[in-house]
Amino acid sequence: MKKRVLAGLAVLMLLIATTAFAEAPFHIGVATPTVSQAEDNYRGGEALVKKYGDVRSGGMINHVTLPDNFNAEMETTISQIVSFADDPKIKVIVVDESLPGTTEAFKRVRDKRPDILLLAGEPLEDPNMIASAADLCVTHDDLSRGYTIIAGAKAMGADTFVHISFPRHLSIELLSRRMHIMEEVCKDLGMKFAQETAPDPTSDVGISGAQQYVLEKMPTWIEKYGKNTCFFTTNQTHIEPMLRQMVNTGGGCFLEADSPSPLKGYPGAFKLDLEKEKGDWQAIMAKIEKAVIDAGAGGRMGTWGYSTAFATVVGLGELGKMVVEGTADVKDMKSVVKAIESATPGATWKARYYTDTNTGVKMKNFLLTMQDSYVFGKGYLHVTELEIPEKYYNIK
Repeated sequence: MKKRVLAGLAVLMLLIATTAFAEAPFHIGVATPTVSQAEDNYRGGEALVKKYGDVRSGGMINHVTLPDNFNAEMETTISQIVSFADDPKIKVIVVDESLPGTTEAFKRVRDKRPDILLLAGEPLEDPNMIASAADLCVTHDDLSRGYTIIAGAKAMGADTFVHISFPRHLSIELLSRRMHIMEEVCKDLGMKFAQETAPDPTSDVGISGAQQYVLEKMPTWIEKYGKNTCFFTTNQTHIEPMLRQMVNTGGGCFLEADSPSPLKGYPGAFKLDLEKEKGDWQAIMAKIEKAVIDAGAGGRMGTWGYSTAFATVVGLGELGKMVVEGTADVKDMKSVVKAIESATPGATWKARYYTDTNTGVKMKNFLLTMQDSYVFGKGYLHVTELEIPEKYYNIK
């Protein structure tokens, strides 16, 4: 009798699962790094599952993670992405970060299933390569931020801007170009520009050594350049000690990280436990804002209200759903911005087409996006409304 009841329950559960599975008219595959490798991206996939359900329980989203050691396991990355195409209900694939191997994976998917919409977030491959395989590529607009970060710093009351980096990062063309744009904008807006060097955390000193260096140097830098100095670093490791010393000295300001997120530097600097708030960006921002204001640093510290990685994952998932349902066009910039803004209540975004440095050709399927800057205790600065003179994009 007991065996018959258990067998009956198993059949019933299978029928329920099958019925629920049929409820999702199509599926969206989402591939992100693991939570340990890139938490914000992972949380984006998690948020889509929470909103639209997991395919394994009849929902719309199939979220998989890519290998941590992606350079050594490129074939695994490729096979993970290509495996989405085995599901006949898959209509969209979102990959973010688009690790090395994504271009090849998309080509293989295209050969098997040309009907699938392929969306690449934060590509780590050459723009021309990934754009040849994807329907749309989206990443943050570092060159425009060369202008908006300086304009935002001035709006915070800064009269000096200090760019902190190290040779490895400055050998990256995009980061170097952005720094030169920052220097030129400082001249045009009547601000002083200076460079400082801090240790590369991948060098022998490691993360702890790099952080200790910044911790020791910040009081000297603040005294050297003045309390109305905005500091910027190309590495997130440097942010925590930087913020801590701004509180301790009562000087200096910080607008946003190289790859902005409220989780960059703030939890460690203010000793915040955000476990209960994880994935809830508005709750995270509220908790950080209170800590910053209580520490007397209101108006001197900022960020983006939502991690760019999280926003891109969720935004591309929303866009894919809208395209399949016929309410958006993947080639329409306004549709892309609308989709990302729907994933980030309260924040505004701006987008522009990527222009190939060598040919000067605009890629209509490669968008650069930027979120408005938020200053704790002050609010949004509306930098997405600024018109950026074209001359800055020509600076090499």
